Amino acid sequence: MEYLPRFIDQTLVERLGSAGAVVIEGPKGCGKTETALQIAGSNIRFDSDEQIRARMDVDPRSVLHGMTPRLLDEWQEYPQIWNYVRREVDERRVKGQFILTGSATPEEQTKRHSGIGRFSILTMRPMSLSEKGWSTKEVSLAALMKGVSPQSEPASFELSDLAEKMTLGGWPGVIGLSAVEGFRFASDYISLIAEIDLSKVSEKRRDPFKIKRLLQSLARNISTEATVTALTKDTVGEDNELNHATVVDYTSALERLMVIESLPAWNTHIRSSYMLRKSPKHHFCDPSLAIGALGLSIDKLTEDFNFLGLLFESLAIRDLRVYADANNGKVFHYRDSSGLEVDAIVEFADGTWGAFEIKLGFGAVDVAAANLLRFASRIDTLKTKAPATLTVITGNGFAHQRQDGVCVVPLYSLTA
Repeated sequence: MEYLPRFIDQTLVERLGSAGAVVIEGPKGCGKTETALQIAGSNIRFDSDEQIRARMDVDPRSVLHGMTPRLLDEWQEYPQIWNYVRREVDERRVKGQFILTGSATPEEQTKRHSGIGRFSILTMRPMSLSEKGWSTKEVSLAALMKGVSPQSEPASFELSDLAEKMTLGGWPGVIGLSAVEGFRFASDYISLIAEIDLSKVSEKRRDPFKIKRLLQSLARNISTEATVTALTKDTVGEDNELNHATVVDYTSALERLMVIESLPAWNTHIRSSYMLRKSPKHHFCDPSLAIGALGLSIDKLTEDFNFLGLLFESLAIRDLRVYADANNGKVFHYRDSSGLEVDAIVEFADGTWGAFEIKLGFGAVDVAAANLLRFASRIDTLKTKAPATLTVITGNGFAHQRQDGVCVVPLYSLTA
C-alpha cells in the first residue's frame, strides 16, 4: 500500500535534528512504524524478532548497532533499553541516532534516568480527515489562528456517509476497506484490548468482561465529563457494577495504551466570579472504537442523532489534536461553574488561542456563535490574550465569517 504522508512526518525530521533519540508514542495501529520506516536507516522489532530476548540477555547494546536513525519498534517490550539508548546517545554525541516507537507507555519506574536533553517525545494519533484525503483542505487551523477569514465551497454530506467514515476511523490498515470491514476492525481492536493488551501492559490479570463493560460505558459517555462514580454505576452487570478503584485502575491502563485520551480542562483567567471546572472530557483516540465497543451498525448510528452528534464532536477533537500538533499546539475544553461550556480550546506555544464549538447540524450555528461570544466576554484580556478566532465547526455548510466575527468552518474543509 502506498504510504500516505502524515503531518507528523516533518515534525519527526525536525526533532531528529535536535535530539539524539525521538520517541513516537501512539495507539496500536495508528501508523507509527510505517511513518518511522520512511526515514529509518535500519530497524529492529522488539515484539517479533525471535532473537531479541537472547540478545537482550547477552548484550543489550548490540540491538542498537545499525544504520541511523535506527528504529527500535515496540521498545516498551523491553523497557530497560531506555537507559541503554540514553547512554549511547551520550557517548555518540550526534543527533538523530534513534527512533523509538511504542503503543503503550511503560510504568514510570522503568525510566530510571531522565531523558532530558537526549529524547524528544512525539504523540501520534490515527489519521485525520485531511490525511486520509477526506477533507478539501480549503481552511487551515494555522490561518484561523492568525485571524484569517475562512472561505470554502459548500460541504454537504449524508448522515450515512458520515457514519461510514466514523466507523472506518483514521486507521491506515482499513484504507480501501468497506464500512463493514472497518466495523470488524474496531470490534476486534476492542476485544484484543480487553482480552490481551490491558493485562499485558502492566503484567496484571484483568477481567475481560469488566474491561468491555467499562469501554462500553466510556463509549456511551463519549464527549462528556462523566465522573468515575457515574462510570462505575453505568457498568452494572450480572456480578454488579465495577467498584470505584477498579474503574480508576482500568482507566489508567487504557490511558497507558493510548486507547482513550481524555480532553483536559483549560486553565485561564476570567473576569466573572464563576469558577473554572477541572473535569476532563472522555474521548477515545478514535471514535470508531466507541462504535466498535457498542456494536453499532450504520443504521443504528443514523437513527440516534444525539449520539451521532457526540461522535462527531469526538471526531472533530481527534482532528483538531492532529492539526494542533502540527502547529506545536494543544487542545483543551472549557467549562465554568455557571454551566457555560466550549467544546474545544486550541492553544499554541506562543499563547495564541482560539475557541471552537462543534455542531453536527448547520442549523445550530446561531446558538453556538452566541455561546462563543458570551464565553469571550468572560475572558480577562488584561491577563490572557484575546482569542485569535471564535469558530463553529460544522458537518455541512460553507466556510465564512459572520457579521458578529464568529467563523463557521465545515470539518470536511479543515486541515492543519
